[in-house]
Amino acid sequence: MATVTQMKCACEPCLCVVHLEDAVHKDGKHYCSEACAEGHPNGHGDCGHTGCSC
Repeated sequence: MATVTQMKCACEPCLCVVHLEDAVHKDGKHYCSEACAEGHPNGHGDCGHTGCSC
């Protein structure tokens, strides 16, 4: 069986796919950035990845 090494960021509107070893882990979920993991306290559009406006 193949091991999963990447998955979509747990932030619903986010388009990013994150490698599990690089992810921000919070509450058993995997996020692409601290902004996504914290629920975007400064508003959306701050995940820091080009082409993503979550």
